[in-house]
Amino acid sequence: MTSQASTTGRITVDPAAIARNWTALAARTGAECGAVVKANAYGCGVARVAPALAAAGARTFFVATAREGIELRAVLPEAAIYVMNGAFDDARLLREARLVPFLASPAALAEWPQDAPFALAIDTGMNRIGLTVAEALAVTARPALLVSHFASADTPAHPQNAAQEAAFAKVRAAFAATPASFANSAALLTRPGAHYDLVRPGIALYGGTAADGVPPLEPAVRVEAQVIQVRAPAAGETVGYGAGETLARQSRIAILAYGYADGYPRIAGGSDDRPGAPAFVAGQATRLVGRVSMDLVAVDVTGIACERGDFVELIGPNVDLDGLARRCNTIGYELLTGLSRRAERRYGPL
Repeated sequence: MTSQASTTGRITVDPAAIARNWTALAARTGAECGAVVKANAYGCGVARVAPALAAAGARTFFVATAREGIELRAVLPEAAIYVMNGAFDDARLLREARLVPFLASPAALAEWPQDAPFALAIDTGMNRIGLTVAEALAVTARPALLVSHFASADTPAHPQNAAQEAAFAKVRAAFAATPASFANSAALLTRPGAHYDLVRPGIALYGGTAADGVPPLEPAVRVEAQVIQVRAPAAGETVGYGAGETLARQSRIAILAYGYADGYPRIAGGSDDRPGAPAFVAGQATRLVGRVSMDLVAVDVTGIACERGDFVELIGPNVDLDGLARRCNTIGYELLTGLSRRAERRYGPL
């Protein structure tokens, strides 16, 4: 029996795997390879992940907010740190922490101190944040970096990719001496002509799929839930709320201390119409049974040597992150950034 130190679950993050993924991505480009560590390093823990990336050679990092940047500065005193959501009323804080904001509108440019570095964010067709091409061409200040973001690079053949590159080229021509950054994970892997001076991988670092047809790199996260009870319901009995799944045989059902309050999708549950999401225990693949509850989920362990106190893998090397995401009509990004805050955290090999 495994130790019962955790009464919810445990999340194992391998910073060394993330660093190896960064090294593999850096080897694919002649540009500088940065690292996106926003949202607490995609839920993996920026205080542990960022130093591993820096040790591997990453010098430039991207976060979403000033608060994230300030937290990262405490971890990496010498790194270049860009704040992608820009600056609002926190210019002093950003300057004190030596953070460089993406400025995405004429108003943001007017508010930002003229002597402080900034990245000029251009909207090349995503219609999210950024100056229009016309607005960018009217800028007289000299940015430290030109940036834009692909909307469809995860679909390599999408015509929007080439259209965005053409729009970005117009601005690059006007700021010929300014370094440029466009490629996210997907574009790094599929559009070498868009690498420019600095690439900024995110999801690929953490073992997620970045683009259609491109296998993910090394898994970096394992999510396990502890068995708190094993039941032996008879054929014809139901499992979970709403009696949504009826057992076709005499079964053994492991009840795990994990649920949607831990970021595990409610839609992952099983029903009479749809089998539950995959799980892995004692070297064998199995699946969920019945609905996912707030704090509990059931797994079929019929014929499997599984007992109270054991751990069942819900995401990891044996339960593909993106496969689970597809099963749940979401993406791996959402699963990672929503990882449980109450589960035990471990750092080391999976």
